[in-house]
Order: sequence, then C-alpha cells, then structure tokens
Amino acid sequence: MPSPLLRRAEDVDYEPVDAAPGLERGVLVDESHGAPNFALRRFTLAPGAEVPKHTNALEHEQYVLDGGYVVGIGDEEHVVSAGDSMLIPAGTVHWYRNESDRPGSFLCAVPNGDDSIALLE
Repeated sequence: MPSPLLRRAEDVDYEPVDAAPGLERGVLVDESHGAPNFALRRFTLAPGAEVPKHTNALEHEQYVLDGGYVVGIGDEEHVVSAGDSMLIPAGTVHWYRNESDRPGSFLCAVPNGDDSIALLE
C-alpha cells in the first residue's frame, strides 16, 4: 500500500516541453512519488504558444485551471476556459493553441505506463 503524500507547490519543478516552445510541464505526483496508478501533471501554455498535432499512447483526462485556449481533438477545435474538462482517448489526434494574451494552464491525469508521443507534423 502506498504512503500518503503532500507536495507543496514550491517543490514542483517545471521544465519546457521540447516539441512545443511555450509549453511547460510540472509533474505533481507520479510513480516516483509512490502513486501506483496515475500521474498528475500541470501544464502551462504561454500566450501565442502552439502544441503541434500529436497522439499519445495513453488516455488523458484534462481540467482547465486558468486562461483560455483552443484545443483540437480529432477533426474539431474547441475554445476552452477555466472549469472545462476533457477526455482524450489513447491514440486520438489533438493539439493546442493559445491565441490569447494570457497564459493558460491545465491539469492532466494519465495512467502510469509508457506515455509515448507521436508528432504528426
């Protein structure tokens, strides 16, 4: 059985995501912290930043924390804002674009495992 864990915001390191300038990721909780089933990550998307079309090997559940941005899922684009949530099934083509002058941020939960990314562009 895993041990309980509390991580403070100041203890989370954020790093740029190579495939998308302006996108940063912080791992809040994952296997390395003792979480047996899921990883919880926080992403920030800078104004003007774009994440290219890609697929992931694992499903993603996302919750928009702040700001607003465009999310493409399959053949559709959606403007999302704080409080919106999404399910992006494994293998689904998706992308992000922040057309605003404010950063956007979201939580992303994924099952533990190989979350490999395949860029389509």
